[in-house]
Amino acid sequence: MLTSRGQMFLGLGAVVALAGVVLGYRDVTRVGLLLVILPLLALLLVRPNPPSLRVQRVVTPARLQPDQQGAVEVAFTNVGRRPTPMFLAEEQFDYSLGDRPRFLLPRMVPGEGRRLRYTVRSRHRGAFNVGPITLRRRDPFGLTHVALQLPATVELLVLPYVWDLGDRRVAGQGRGTEGELPQMVSLHGEDDVSIRQYRDGDELRRVHWPATAHRGEIMVRQEDRPARRRAVLLLDCRAGAHPGSGYRPSFEWAVSAIASLARHLVKDGFVIHLLTHRTVEDGSAGVQIALPEALATLARAHPDQDTSLQPLAAAAHSFTSGGVLLISVVVAHDKDELANLAAVREPGSAAMAMVLDPDAFASPGSGETKGAAAIRHTQVLTQSGWQTVLVGPSDSVPGAWQTLRASRRVGSLT
Repeated sequence: MLTSRGQMFLGLGAVVALAGVVLGYRDVTRVGLLLVILPLLALLLVRPNPPSLRVQRVVTPARLQPDQQGAVEVAFTNVGRRPTPMFLAEEQFDYSLGDRPRFLLPRMVPGEGRRLRYTVRSRHRGAFNVGPITLRRRDPFGLTHVALQLPATVELLVLPYVWDLGDRRVAGQGRGTEGELPQMVSLHGEDDVSIRQYRDGDELRRVHWPATAHRGEIMVRQEDRPARRRAVLLLDCRAGAHPGSGYRPSFEWAVSAIASLARHLVKDGFVIHLLTHRTVEDGSAGVQIALPEALATLARAHPDQDTSLQPLAAAAHSFTSGGVLLISVVVAHDKDELANLAAVREPGSAAMAMVLDPDAFASPGSGETKGAAAIRHTQVLTQSGWQTVLVGPSDSVPGAWQTLRASRRVGSLT
């Protein structure tokens, strides 16, 4: 494209050439034609031939915590057969990661490589694309410039902030078989040992001699894994429930709470399932999820438009019939939606909820008093046997968790 200088040359040359023709001054006409030809000639010389460059990025560490500094190393290699010209390059990414680096990419002969290293940092969690790189080049007179893009990109994950919820164990008292161990099992760390009769094909090294002598028949050891306790974490992703647009403090609080609960429960030996609108849609909610994958899913989470709690409640009900521990982080936005969620809890099972007051998050400076509407909505869950705590922007995740555990009742957590 023509730069502003090139456009000025082209327009001025046309005016001068026209004036020379009208006035009959051939020399003036020649000067005008020269001014017109210069930018057109520059357009031909600086033609947009894409360079044969291979771009590879390495992000260290691969996953960042909020406010943690990460390093990005970009390697350029000329894989073409011709030397590349010098370019002014700019890396493209979200400005929340910092200023976009600009640098000169020097001329490279075939097979030559160059490396660039810069740092990034984000205050908020999210999934960010680093790249593409924009290349710009001008002619020597500054009349034209060409802009190209190297399309290679890499994803940078900033995980949600995880709070320490203490070392106190979570003991379930709900009904069902979740977490129960079979009889005649002696626990030794991760391995359980039970005794059964010898069967053809059993290894002799597994013979349990004391039991064999006592029973008068060959008995062998059978090693099993203990049944593991199961927890379901439900995240309210309704865009209409979380006040604001863009960065929503209530949603970030909820994501951080779910991430903190996930780490706390996994540390305590729970198998966790993560229920969001995205995991319910893609079917991954029914599969147990490891902590790194759970944090990565939460890093990519965002409020969804035109959604309700009904799909999440239906997915949670398939778990609660087995007596699992259900913990929800929801917004006191719609009483009917919370009523549908409240009905998920089975009698005798444990269900807990951190309920966010949307009015308090919409105006955090209004004071510590919780809204009357949020209190009424929370009572819908409480009256159905849920343990609840109503939180605002000034409440911390560890404090809400301690309050929630202190409100235990018969058949709930201890």
